[in-house]
Parts: sequence; structure tokens; C-alpha cells
Amino acid sequence: MRSPWFSKPLAVFGRRPPISSLLLCVVCVLGLIAILGSTSLSVFDSVTPTRVPDIYSNYRRLKEQAAVDYLELRTLSSEAGRQRELGLCGRELENYVPCYNVSANLLSGLKDGEELDRHCEMSRPREQCLVRPPKDYKIPLRWPAGKDVIWSGNVKITKDQFLSSGSMTKRLMLLEENQFAFHSEDGLIFDGVKDYSHQVAEMIGLGGDSEFVQAGVRTVLDIGCGFGSFGAHLVSLKLMSVCIAAYEATGSQVQMALERGLPAMIGNFISRQLPYPSLSFDMIHCAQCGIVWNKKDGMFLIEVDRVLKPGGYFVLTSPASNPHGSSLSSKKRSMLTPIEEFTEKICWNLIAQQDETFIWQKTVDVHCYKTRKHGAIPVCNDGHDSSSYYQPLVSCISGTTSNRWIPIQNRSSGVLPEDYFEDSQVWRSALRNYWSLLSPIIFSDHPKRPGDEDPTPPFNMVRNVMDMNAQYGGLNAAMLEEKKLVWVMNVVPVRAPNTLPLILDRGFAGVLHDWCEPFPTYPRTYDLLHANGLLTHLNSERCGMMDLFLEMDRILRPEGWVIFSDKLGAIGMAQALAMQMHWEARVIDLDNGSDQRLLVCQKPFVKK
Repeated sequence: MRSPWFSKPLAVFGRRPPISSLLLCVVCVLGLIAILGSTSLSVFDSVTPTRVPDIYSNYRRLKEQAAVDYLELRTLSSEAGRQRELGLCGRELENYVPCYNVSANLLSGLKDGEELDRHCEMSRPREQCLVRPPKDYKIPLRWPAGKDVIWSGNVKITKDQFLSSGSMTKRLMLLEENQFAFHSEDGLIFDGVKDYSHQVAEMIGLGGDSEFVQAGVRTVLDIGCGFGSFGAHLVSLKLMSVCIAAYEATGSQVQMALERGLPAMIGNFISRQLPYPSLSFDMIHCAQCGIVWNKKDGMFLIEVDRVLKPGGYFVLTSPASNPHGSSLSSKKRSMLTPIEEFTEKICWNLIAQQDETFIWQKTVDVHCYKTRKHGAIPVCNDGHDSSSYYQPLVSCISGTTSNRWIPIQNRSSGVLPEDYFEDSQVWRSALRNYWSLLSPIIFSDHPKRPGDEDPTPPFNMVRNVMDMNAQYGGLNAAMLEEKKLVWVMNVVPVRAPNTLPLILDRGFAGVLHDWCEPFPTYPRTYDLLHANGLLTHLNSERCGMMDLFLEMDRILRPEGWVIFSDKLGAIGMAQALAMQMHWEARVIDLDNGSDQRLLVCQKPFVKK
């Protein structure tokens, strides 16, 4: 058994070291100072932004003599770091979501719904501990089986809540004591999700929902998605449907959707803009989503207009939205509701109404807003939409000066940056390497990397993927080309070049995020986290790396994977932090002569 790190000096010098040994110790200390000040041997170089100037004129020999001692010290430091592995948080934090503390928000004076909103500035410093899984947690079933069957112990919702959930019960059935099964055929609204989707398609003039893509509908924002039945059906049609719903301490729609392998994140219409740029989605859907759309002088509808593309559709299904009968002609003869009056002010056209479903289409004419009279909503000033990261809601029309004002019906791929094509080639190659590394054999006792003779990881070994520094979405594109059964949340850091519009225009899911803050999701919701250059990017930010790693551990599923690609110094620091997270970690040299390295980590399944 290896001796404790603090016993090393005694083993070398004895209890009463001679003078010569003391002199050697002084020389070694001076050598260490020289090394730490002038070389990149240390794995912690990236933590210190400024380099200590060289103050010795002839220390090469001294540096060589001290190298062995330095490497030993680094080993001892590593062992000390392992002794500081973080413990588990209490059971009360199993479903901990930072920035959503209603009690603290109320005590601070927030009201009128704002106490339910995201307030990271109100959060207390987080305890440095690892969020543990629930006692009955099980690894989710692989896709596509996991879309229809989930373990009841993985989500914070009780069977009683299911049975008392009214219409939700129609689309859920308890298969066994510890499972929930979802029926895609059983009613999202009335006659089943497929019938409902087909009805929406016919209302916008299509022969069926299989024609959504041809009509320009590729991306859908599903507000208050229930348990994801509509989104699951749209995914089967090759559409990208992203669910957003407010934070819920129990019975969460977002947690349920993510557990099923469907794109989702916490988001709401209260006081701030959604973290998407203008002109982001082709369709926005609200089926009994609980939002009173004409509140706050219509600012919620203005926010929908902001993220809706020209020619896009707003689908609203709600019993309260049909007070005038069932036909569109009879409605037009009736006095318009406040919602309908407001949609005229923002240049939406009510194109269809059937039963309790209304569909509006956003104008494709950018000049429409300036020609409206009688209380028309003004157009925002130029540059107003430069930042949409949780900014306050506005009462003006955004996106009218954007070069992305292109109707969805005649959208083309457009002109892409020159380095976009090179980016695609790089990620095709990178994905092949990643997939070969994502095998448990990388952490086995035998030293070789996986080769052709090793079993190939299954194509559906992961489902929910987050690219934490997505750039152009190249990893997402490579995943699709290789027919991996995954979806990717492409995250663009707020202080990086804003490539999110390009990502969304490619039909991918994406969001702006500040990695100095927690991500708006529930614990244990992603199978794979990918961070290319993120650590170097965040090195000069105000946030600490420990907070970032704690957040990554929170949102990563047990037995989930993390892949870092970064410079050697950043990778060394990340490896030390990964050890504190209890992650298994292996550094991979790319063998290309650069200082880039991969760090492949796997989170253990801790059962305590």
C-alpha cells in the first residue's frame, strides 16, 4: 500500500536530516520555482493568466536536476487531490435545480409571477457536493424503447399524480410497479396525437403532417409540452421539436420529456425573453399550456413573434380560445377577442380555426408593421436584438432589419461562412474517434486503445447529447450523417461569437447560455457532454472551474460520458477536477504534434 503523501519527506531524509540533505532541499525548491515560472510542465498553467518573469540567468542545469523532484511532487499533489474527492449531497437535493428558489424569491420581494422565474443572482453559493441519484434510480432504456417506457424512480412524480392528472391519464399507463409507459396513439388533445398533428397540417393547407418539412416547418417550439407526446410524434416525422415549460418541483414536464429522450429545457413566459435570437422557429405550439396570452399588454405574444420566423405558424389549442362557435366565418362575424385584436396589430393572419384550435401565420412582409394604424406595435430600434439572453420582455417588434428575414416557405441554405465546410470535415473525423473511445474498454486494465478486434459501441448507446461550445453545430451534423440515434443541445456561450442563428437555421436545437451560471435543466438529463475549447474560453471568465464541473456532474446521468478537447494545460486541470468528481478519466494524445489533448471521462453510478 502506498504511503501517505505527507510521509514522503520522512522516508527520504529521516527524522534528523544532515546538512547536505537540507542544502539539496533548498536547491530543489529553487528549481521548482524556476520550473513553475518558466515552463508549461505544470498542469495548472492555464489557471494563472500571467506568467512569472524569468529572474535567473543560468538555471537550465538546475531545472534538469529538479525535474525528477517536480514530477514526484506532481504525483503527490495528485494523490492529495484524490483525498479531497467530493462527497454526496443530502437526499433533499436529489432533484436540485439552481436559480429556481421560490421561497427566497418571495422573501426578496419578487411577486406577480416573477418569483417563479429564473433568478441566478438570488442563489446562495452552492455547497460543494455531488447531487446523488434517487434510491430507486435505474439507467434509462436505450432509444427508441426509452421513448415509450421510463423508470418511475427516475422522475419526481408519483403514481397518484398520474392518476389525478385528468387528460394526462389518457396518454399514460402503468405497465408494472416501477415503470411508466406512454402511448403515442392515446390522446394528446382529443382523438390522439397523430390525428391532432394531421389536423394541424390540414389547417395550414397540407395533405398531412408528413408534408410539414416540404412546407418549411422543420423546427417547433412546444410550450408547456405535457409529457412530450406531441414532440415525440414530431420527432418521428424528422422535425426538431424543443419543449419548454416552467420549473416544477414535482411532476415536471421538462424532466419527463428529457427522461424519454426528447429535447427540452426549463423556460417560461413571465418577465424575460427566452434565450433564443429573433427568427428562430418555424412553428410555435401551445396546447392548453396555461399561459394567458393577452396579459402584460400582449408582451407574451410579442415574444412569440420575436422568435417566430417570417411565414411561421402559431398554433393555439385551448377551450378558452373558442367563445364564438366552431367556424371561422361565424367568428369573423362576431366581436374579436382581445387575443385576436392584438394579433392583427403584430401582422398575424388567422388562417384557420377548427374546434378549439386556432392557427395564425406571421407576415412575410417586413413593411407590414409600418403600415398598421390604430394602436400598431412599434418596431424596435436597430441593434435592439443584439443580445437576447434573458433580457426583459419588450413591447416592440424585433428582427425586421435582420438579413435572416426569409419566409420559411422559400428558405434556402444561404451563404455559409468559409470555414463552415472545413468544420464539417473535421467533425466527421472527430466523431469516428469519439465513438471508438466511448467504450468501457478504455477504462479497463489492459493499456491499449480500442482496436478493430474490440466490440463496437452500439449506435444507440447515448441519446441526449449536449455540445457545450457548439460553434457551427458540426458535431450535431456529423451525428446525423452517421445516423446516430441522438439529439444535440447546441450551446453557444454568451461571450463567444454568436453562431446560434446559423445553428438554428440548420434545423438543430440550440440555446445561448452563460457557463458561469447553472444550465436550466433537471439533474441526470444528459448522456454525453462535449466541451471543445470551452475550458480555454472560460479561463478568463469570472466563474470558477469547480462550479462548472459540479454543474456538469449534476446534469450528467450515471454512467454518462464527458469529452473534453482542449490545450494540454487546461486538460491537466480538468483531469484533476474530474478526479474530485469521482469520474474515471483518461487523457488521449492526438499524436499530431500539437498541444491539444482529449480527456474522456465517465461518471460512475453511485448507489448509496
